[in-house]
Amino acid sequence: MSSIDKNNDLIFRVSELEAEIKRLKSRKKFGLVWENKPEKFEKESQNALPVLKEKGGKFKDIITDKNSDFNVLIEGDNYHALSVLNYAHKKSIDLIYIDPPYNTGAKNWKYNNHFVDKDDSYRHSKWLTLMKNRLSLSKNLLKDDGILVCAIDENEQAHLSVLLEEMFSEYDQYTITIIHNPGGTQGNNFHYTHEYAIFLIPKNKTLIGLQDRTADPDIRPLRDVSTGNHLREDAKNCFYPVFVKDGNIVGFGDVCDDSFHPESANVTRNDGVVEIYPIDPSGNERKWVFARQSVESIKGELAVVENKKRSILDIVRTKTMFNYKTVWTDSKYNANIFGTKLLREVIPNCDFDFPKSLYTVYDCLFSVVGGKPDAKIIDFFAGSGTTGHAVLEMNKVDNGNRKFILCTNNENGICEDVTYERIKRVIKGYTNSKGEKIEGLGSNLKYLKTDFIGIDKVNDNLKKKMVDRSTEILCLKENTFNLVADKYSKIRTKIFENSGKYTAILFDLFYFDDFVEEISKLKDKPVSVYVFSYTKDFSREEFGDLSIDFTIEAIPEKILETYKKIFNF
Repeated sequence: MSSIDKNNDLIFRVSELEAEIKRLKSRKKFGLVWENKPEKFEKESQNALPVLKEKGGKFKDIITDKNSDFNVLIEGDNYHALSVLNYAHKKSIDLIYIDPPYNTGAKNWKYNNHFVDKDDSYRHSKWLTLMKNRLSLSKNLLKDDGILVCAIDENEQAHLSVLLEEMFSEYDQYTITIIHNPGGTQGNNFHYTHEYAIFLIPKNKTLIGLQDRTADPDIRPLRDVSTGNHLREDAKNCFYPVFVKDGNIVGFGDVCDDSFHPESANVTRNDGVVEIYPIDPSGNERKWVFARQSVESIKGELAVVENKKRSILDIVRTKTMFNYKTVWTDSKYNANIFGTKLLREVIPNCDFDFPKSLYTVYDCLFSVVGGKPDAKIIDFFAGSGTTGHAVLEMNKVDNGNRKFILCTNNENGICEDVTYERIKRVIKGYTNSKGEKIEGLGSNLKYLKTDFIGIDKVNDNLKKKMVDRSTEILCLKENTFNLVADKYSKIRTKIFENSGKYTAILFDLFYFDDFVEEISKLKDKPVSVYVFSYTKDFSREEFGDLSIDFTIEAIPEKILETYKKIFNF
């Protein structure tokens, strides 16, 4: 090497060092830094883009209500499924609930087709790469008031919390501790009896509902007769009369003056109104559980009952709603009984490892969408399908119409043999281990699978290929899977519907006039029209005076725009 070459090489190395020093000085001072590791999906989608297709074969649609929309199960790497959903369901999801692999060091999850064990020096880096890749896509799916809930245990809770703080800086983070195994799992020094659910809620918004504790044995009558600091003088604004007439609460009196002492717990006025005071059986002046300024907000939850032991009227709370606590303790969260054993009741001999308690997931979901009967929920680490099961149970309780999308791979046949099979049996009914017939909860399920099309260097060719394989993506977007007209062979047209609308797709502009004539017949419901176009725009004016209620979108431009941001092709 000549002296000139050596000098040039030295200059180049110095430049590299200067750039590295500049990078290190400018990088963030707080947060996670790890070495990104390539994933299997990156090789699978190299020079290819994801699409969807029907699973088909013996995995047929499950339909018990022809007037209801479909829930959806997507088999494949969840990164590819989320890529499709970034087009089909951007900013339309109320709740994302995920239960990702916990990275325990056991052989319970793979990275690039290899198990990740506790001695892997990149164990945490691989897990963080897996999570960040998927969370970055899933964030785009949430509505402005959408919530993300992530279950996790002690192995990655700390890392996940910091990662979420960085990625979801505009959200408040709440970590819930859930006692899921009272017996504990042996650790080196402690038995682990709990796991976590991290709730991400848009800042400055109150979106978590109240918990109904009506059946809780700790709930007492409104009259506070417990021991301790529960006398009148301990909370003067909690001593006031409740006005009752004909067995109904008609109002509340003002806080009593210190000099006023009622003769008894019940004082009947000349107009027939009974004034009820918080006085115990011994005549001690106690207090109501709620202060005067707040009691009217729960008036609808209160009732008048006859206390036969004392021959007086008393006030009780018939419905008790409280804010959720940050520690959840209940036997129904036991993962062995209401996870593993329950799953084996639905699918005998199922050996799926560590399914969640149905009621753990149910309560996580209900706290967010209990008051949203039409909510959309996604779980892209669907596992055994507990989230879908919980949504169906919730709908059964309140006659809701919530819909779920579950995404999972088919490693060891999990999607086919466990997720699909469980949801099918829960919908249609099954016979448990005791020979008892368990009634189905009812609903509809569509089973889709990810597939790929090659990236063509000729842009128009790529657009044509994408449109030809866009049917399931568009049906997913509109939730219109019922085929009502397949005229593809004649005029390159397909029409689908659900109970509320149609989706009409034109795959070739050559047949535009025939397409317009076909959709002009669809007058009973709105129509979502998708037309293949090599350009970005396709206006309503092209349809002349078409007298139907319709929207129009040119395809596949928006699909490809979404994919270009994700795959950088």
